Amino acid sequence: MYHLGTVLFLQGRLNDSEVVIQDSIRVLEENGQGESMACIRRLRYLAQIYIKSNRISEAENIERKVLHIMELSKGWNSLDTVVAAEGLGLTLQSSGSLKEAQELLERCLDARKTLLPEDHIQIGANMLHIARVVMLNYNQLRGMHVSDAIAELDKAKGLLNNAIRITRKVISKSKTQNKKQGYGVSGETRRDGYAAVIILLQSLNELGLLEINRQELQESGAKLSSTPEVKNAHFECISSYKELATERLIGDSTQVKAEYLSCLKHLSSLLDAKGTTEYRGTTLQELKDGIKRVEDDISQSWRHKS
Repeated sequence: MYHLGTVLFLQGRLNDSEVVIQDSIRVLEENGQGESMACIRRLRYLAQIYIKSNRISEAENIERKVLHIMELSKGWNSLDTVVAAEGLGLTLQSSGSLKEAQELLERCLDARKTLLPEDHIQIGANMLHIARVVMLNYNQLRGMHVSDAIAELDKAKGLLNNAIRITRKVISKSKTQNKKQGYGVSGETRRDGYAAVIILLQSLNELGLLEINRQELQESGAKLSSTPEVKNAHFECISSYKELATERLIGDSTQVKAEYLSCLKHLSSLLDAKGTTEYRGTTLQELKDGIKRVEDDISQSWRHKS
């Protein structure tokens, strides 16, 4: 029954999928398996259906239930509990409950630092999640409490720089193992390397947006400790993509291309706004041509999948 529900979900039949998944959960609960991992998987899938249907409050209720079960059965010394808490934190972020989202994501980060090596890719991803929440806090503060807003920017920047450092280290390790072992590289190393590429591009993109906000604050008269070149992070994002594409570490991933496209568009918009035609050897026209090419690639990929 559960597998039928997942197939219906992938087919876009969300209402039918919801009914089938709910029935499969009910059967497990009636047979005393409401706290089993099988039931947890179904609950998580149901939460995905609600998120896809933009029923955020219902997804939040399901994720709170999952986290409660995990806390009682495994405690915070388990990554399963951390993953459940992170899912709830991201849902809370999307619903605007920023304070609780940040507290939960910070608790996840603390747990991961205890359970995982200090440069594990999950820690980098967790830092990126928190930085995004902090940036949303900044948006709420910038008009009323400038000093608090600046503090939030500084906190987000520290998190993003650490996420970038971790992802570069994971990517470097993946490169080394690729050269040594070729196709013998473990699936986990490949997955970590792929995840690191996405998180690196996302973090650089976020850092670029953060520096735009810093510049806007400076232009409004706020005193800032430093004002780096706002275009630099987006340019680094583009350069990193090209380097990794040359070394064949990213394959033909639509998700990676989407992050690259976002960086291209942000840098192009910055050059357009300033009336600049070139930045560090890359022309505005080259950026616009790149945008069109990547958009066509992504569109073609979606057509093949459908």
